[in-house]
Amino acid sequence: MSRTPTPADDRITSPKSARIRAAAKLANRSWRTKEGRFLAEGPQAVREAVAAAGDRGAPVPVQVIEVFVTEETAARHTDILGTAAAARIPVRAIADALLGEISDTVASQGIVAVCSTLDVPLTEIVTERARLVVVLSQVRDPGNAGTVLRVADAAGADAVIITSSSVDVYNPKTVRSTAGSLFHVPVVTGVGLPEVAELARARGLQVLAADAHPPAHDLHQPWETGLDLARPTLWVFGNEAWGLPEKDRAECDGAVAIPIYGRAESLNLGTAAAICIYESARAAQA
Repeated sequence: MSRTPTPADDRITSPKSARIRAAAKLANRSWRTKEGRFLAEGPQAVREAVAAAGDRGAPVPVQVIEVFVTEETAARHTDILGTAAAARIPVRAIADALLGEISDTVASQGIVAVCSTLDVPLTEIVTERARLVVVLSQVRDPGNAGTVLRVADAAGADAVIITSSSVDVYNPKTVRSTAGSLFHVPVVTGVGLPEVAELARARGLQVLAADAHPPAHDLHQPWETGLDLARPTLWVFGNEAWGLPEKDRAECDGAVAIPIYGRAESLNLGTAAAICIYESARAAQA
């Protein structure tokens, strides 16, 4: 009978632990950037992180440095510990109170992984082979960014690009809201929209802005204005409050509006992105 995986014997009991202090500093964006590390919190995020780290064929190169887990959570999620052990990832038992020093949530979910950042170069993902790429430009809300990344993963997008003017993808709230999709889809950060749009066109992708202001194609009647959603596409989504500034819209080949059939004034970013991304994915499958 195989032994149930358990955390490493070197249990952490002191709040002065160097590991605890180092992990706690990753709550700060500048420290994350300096160290090239971030935190993934909660069973779902950690499960996907350790699974990707042990998969040599995964589309995203994931490195998990270590996992901190309370004994209660370890007992409930032996599958995560088993996957971590198979990938030779250190798992360290920690008291609930100490995990609170690392956790970003009010009530800790009992498990946190320290991971290396996942950025890939822009030129590696915007290629002639790319069919669907998602760009977040000046998106500031962590939850919105994570939701769009999760949608992109579900729709089979090739990558997500988060411009330098947007929220940090490694913000704990962003990581948590991706529900593990951050470890499935290649992510590019720290680039400008003009650079992205220019490269996309050079690689044969059309660049579409999700923007209701006229002139704009109708997403549900694209044939009327000659829009072909089956073409390789790079979608650009703007800020939650003001959308895309004119200078960002000018970088795109055209704008696309989602028709509103009811009385709602507009759709929120996550919903609008899901509709647009899935329309492209559906058209490509037709």
